[in-house]
This record gives sequence, C-alpha cells and structure tokens, in this order.
Amino acid sequence: MLWRDKVLGKLVDNVWENILEAEKVLSGVIHKTPVDYSATFSKMTGNKLYFKLENMQKTGSFKVRGAYYKIFKHKDEIKGKGVIAASSGNHAQGVAFASNSLGIKSTIVMPEITPAFKVNATRNYGAEVVLYGKVYDEAYKKSIEISQQTGSVFIHPFNDIEIMGGQGTIGLEIASQLSDIDMVLVPVGGGGLISGIGTAIKKLKPSTKVIAVEPKNAPKYYVSRKNGKIETIEPLPSLADGVVTKGVGDLTFEVMSEVVDDVVVVDENSIATAIYLMLERSKIMVEGAGALPLAAMLEGYYNNMNKKIALVVSGGNIDLTMLYRIIMKGLSSIGRIVVLKVLTKDQPGELAKILNVLYKYKCNIVEVKHDRFSLRSPVGFASVEVIFEVPDIAVVERLKKDLIEMGIEVENSEHSK
Repeated sequence: MLWRDKVLGKLVDNVWENILEAEKVLSGVIHKTPVDYSATFSKMTGNKLYFKLENMQKTGSFKVRGAYYKIFKHKDEIKGKGVIAASSGNHAQGVAFASNSLGIKSTIVMPEITPAFKVNATRNYGAEVVLYGKVYDEAYKKSIEISQQTGSVFIHPFNDIEIMGGQGTIGLEIASQLSDIDMVLVPVGGGGLISGIGTAIKKLKPSTKVIAVEPKNAPKYYVSRKNGKIETIEPLPSLADGVVTKGVGDLTFEVMSEVVDDVVVVDENSIATAIYLMLERSKIMVEGAGALPLAAMLEGYYNNMNKKIALVVSGGNIDLTMLYRIIMKGLSSIGRIVVLKVLTKDQPGELAKILNVLYKYKCNIVEVKHDRFSLRSPVGFASVEVIFEVPDIAVVERLKKDLIEMGIEVENSEHSK
C-alpha cells in the first residue's frame, strides 16, 4: 500500500510539473477565461456560485489547452509525421486548431453520430475528418489503426499526462481568480479535465473539494470509483455527448483517485434544464457536458451550504437544432409554451373560433396541426393541435373554459401549472 501511494503521488507530481510548464506555453495562445458570479443560481441553491467560462475559450472548449501544449511540446519530432486524434467534437477542434497553428497536418476520426456542425468546424480548422463508429471508443480504435498504418502521432483526448497538464491550467486560473474557493464541480468524460484541475487545486488549495459530475446515461467513473477499479460500461445517448465514453483512462483513474473527493450523476431532464436556464438567466450558451455542474446543483447536490463553489463550464459547442428543442421544452416546462389538443366539427369557421379565443387572451401561435383523417376522430370531426405562447399561465384554464362553452371538446393541454 505504501508503494502504491508513492507511485500515485509521483504521477500527480508529474501532472503538476506539466501544468506549470503548460501555463508558460499557453500564455498568449489561449484565453484566460473569466469567472462569472451568478446571483440567480446562488439564490436558488443556497451557495455562492461562480461559472468558469471555458465556453468562451478558443474553439469553444477547454480542449485546446491540452491539445496545443501536447503538440507544441513534441512539435519537432512530429512535424513530418502529422497527428491523428479521435473525438466526438471538442478535442477534434482543439487538435485541429493547434496543429494548424503550428503548421502540422492533422487527421481526426469522429463517431458517425457526431453533429454536422462539429464535423464542419473541425474541417474548417484544417483537419482531415474520418467518420467511423457509433461512439468514441470505436473511433479511437480506428484512429490507432490509421496511426499504425501512416506513422502519424496519436494525440489522446484524456489519458495522457501532458494533456492533463494543459487542462490543469484551468485549475491555476480558478485558484488565482477565486482565492477562497470551497468546492469545484467538473464534468467528467475520460477524466483528463478533472485530473488536471484537481491536481492544480489540491496542490494550491488542499482543503478545496473537487467533485466529478457525470450523466446517469454514462456513469463510467461513478461505477469505477464505486467498485475500486476501472469498469467498462455501455453508455446510453446523452445531451452531454462530449462525456459519453465506455470508460475512463488508466492514468486518469489513478490521478482521480487522489484528487477527486466525490462523484455525482445527473439525469437528462436536469441537463436540459441547466442548458435552458443558463441561456435564459445568465445569457450563457453551453453544451450538455458544460451544463453538468449546474445540473448537479439543480438536482440538490451540495445545496444550502453557503459555500463558494466554482462550476466548470467546459464548452459551448451545442447543436443549434438541439438547442431549439431544449428551449421549447424548457418554455413548456414553466408554462410559457402550451400544447393544446382539441376535437372540433370539420366544417368552415371552426378553426377560426379556436384561433379567435387564443387571440382574445393575447396568445402567440407557434404552430397549428389540423387532422381530419385521424382514425381516432369521429366522422365529421377534426383533431386540432395548437402550440402557442401565453402571456400568463393563468389564462390557459380560462381559454379552455371558453372553448368548451363553444362546444369544442378539449382533449388535453401540456404545461406546468
């Protein structure tokens, strides 16, 4: 056990040495991202919450830190070989940006389900993109195969001491920006981000708690930590697609065993709510992985402790079509968007009656679906679904009453009361 502790300590020391070197290398290359205090979420959770805004980093994510530092440190030996990486998006863009900046060719293997905007962004940074596999782990195997065939140097997204070192510069910044921080919540995919941040925090502020946050649909570190060894899981799709992997790395698991105090998991509804509320209340656009720390707070973890807590917003590269669906669901959940389904006579003027009632209560129509051929509707009747914005949730019951008095059957409505 003493030997094991000594080995683990040395590994953390190696990460720390790379963090200090990375800080010098990255100076003037990447942004020192701001920390933003949120009065709204502080009040909601009974703490003092600060967002560390890595969504404002170059490429829209923290990943450029580790990628640039790694490639810069070995640029002379890999310049003629090129680099290759596997990523669902953010590491891809980080490697592509770094390689392009340093005049090195890059190839990125991305899972086939990667959103098109992330694929296009990676190509725009100058990388050759290969689409392969359903999840990161399959893309990873393909990238290793290509690396062996071409001689290109593989840049791992998390299981690498130097990558952890680059990501750990975030921890240095947090420590300098928030002198008396009590807790830091960090999203976890493969573990590179929290290994780096955790190392820096524990070296500078040993009493500060470092908390890992994962989606329930991909709890690889939660399961591994619980069982005391690395476990491989079969993840489900998640809004936090950037942290969906089958397992953490062996190096990151070792480092996390020293620097991470706890791990919590959050559900998909909490992630969606966090994305929506950060956009509405704080005007911060964040991807699913970056919303994990706030999702944990919204689920009630560590609430009402009056602690000073940093939430690492790891990235802001969210698919706008996904964001639209999240916004609509968020508006519906708080009663600002209502879905009303009614059954009315299939004759001229009936639809106008419904719309006039909505106009009376100053509702703004988003979408109307009129179906006269549904087998569920009696002959001579049509099913109508109206999606609309309401000025006040209280008007919904009044407009439903008006419709019923006009002889229109209200099937149901979806909104929060």
